Amino acid sequence: MSMTAAKIEIEAATPAASAAPVVAMTPKRPPRSETYVRMARETAVRVIPPLVVIALLTLVWELVCRRAGSALPPPSKVFSDTKELIFDPFFDRGGIDKGLFWHLSASLQRVALGYSLSAVAGIALGVLVGQSVWAMRGLDPLFQVLRTIPPLAWLPLSLAAFRDGQPSAIFVIFITSIWPIIINTAVGIRNIPQDYRNVAAVVQLNPLEFFGKIMIPAAAPYIFTGLRIGIGLSWLAIIAAEMLIGGVGIGFFIWDAWNSSHISEIILALFYVGIVGFVLDRMIAGLGKFVTRGTAQN
Repeated sequence: MSMTAAKIEIEAATPAASAAPVVAMTPKRPPRSETYVRMARETAVRVIPPLVVIALLTLVWELVCRRAGSALPPPSKVFSDTKELIFDPFFDRGGIDKGLFWHLSASLQRVALGYSLSAVAGIALGVLVGQSVWAMRGLDPLFQVLRTIPPLAWLPLSLAAFRDGQPSAIFVIFITSIWPIIINTAVGIRNIPQDYRNVAAVVQLNPLEFFGKIMIPAAAPYIFTGLRIGIGLSWLAIIAAEMLIGGVGIGFFIWDAWNSSHISEIILALFYVGIVGFVLDRMIAGLGKFVTRGTAQN
């Protein structure tokens, strides 16, 4: 058999299908309608239960407070008394006669400054206490004593030191929110696995590299837990402090409404305080989930 005949027989024995191109099968995507239905169901599961509870509580509140001799107004009266504040929160007639937007804005500005200072100082001190045994022995007892002092107990001292309401309120926020940040950061640093430290020693990371690549990422879930607790305490502290220092702020608005016997305005302000506090907590929780890739507590 010649070489040409052998080549022809080999080519004939080769399946023709082997030369056909391979077609990759892509998974079939579900219709958009099914995706929207699934998203709607997930949203309903999250939204409907709290709405039902709120509606039931509002109904009970309306029925109880409609009775003669009730000290608190029902929701219908609260709405009728505060329609101007609800639909026009941006009015400004000078002085403290402002809409709720300006009162909330002033309070949030104080919280932002005081909380930012406490976050920076708290994380730094927490790292020091968690990393150094001597620092923990020297500072931890002091922190445990100071953190038990109520927020308003610091206000007279801060007024005596700063002689002005604005920095005094910021100091109260700072001194109230710093303790959970310090404690949780220190716990996170102390709980860094020893394997991480061994790897850092093997690759000879310098202290700055160890801090940025090992220490902070490993302790981040603990740090953000402290930050979430701190933002809640900051919002609580500013409401109480503003009742005493006066000026523009949601805390003073509540106190002024009490002095004027405007109970409906107090109830509306408390509603806004709760909503803003919830949003602040969700913001820190979302940031923590993003930074820690979901390992921080929700």
